[in-house]
Amino acid sequence: MKIIVGSKNPVKIEAAREVFSIYFDNPEVESYDADSGVNPQPVGEETFLGAYNRAFHLYRLFNNKSNKPDFYVGIEGGITKVYDIWFAFGCMCILDSKKRHSYGLSPFFELPDSITQKLLDGTELGTVMDELTKQENTKQKEGAIGFFTRGVMNRKELYVEGLKTAIIPFLHEKLFFKDE
Repeated sequence: MKIIVGSKNPVKIEAAREVFSIYFDNPEVESYDADSGVNPQPVGEETFLGAYNRAFHLYRLFNNKSNKPDFYVGIEGGITKVYDIWFAFGCMCILDSKKRHSYGLSPFFELPDSITQKLLDGTELGTVMDELTKQENTKQKEGAIGFFTRGVMNRKELYVEGLKTAIIPFLHEKLFFKDE
């Protein structure tokens, strides 16, 4: 079982490794930079497009190889407004070698207006969190969720939950994919 994650971010790679290891024996997880094709801080459905674009970018690069991967994973962090409240979340897209795809979402967590405004102005959440915490590269560590939960949850855990839901259609192919 071979999986390629569309990012060099160790948080995303380890989240994919953890989830695929639950369902498959010794998955080989590799990473490759894949462009999201969306704004640095996606808003709303743009987050889904970014996750899909990352997975599809990998599919185009590797699906014709002799040792092609079984799955391609795109993970994109975004923000969305629900019930008049701005939330941050992760969107996960899993694409298989047959070009079938599925999505999953991490838990949503509320953002304060002061941060949301910076994000809507185009600044990426990781940059805002680096400034707020006076740390570097928080998005490759605990992330915003780590700060807001006071370390009770980290970014990898957030993404693990989204990937657990994204993989569901591949665990029940006859229910989700009509070509089976």
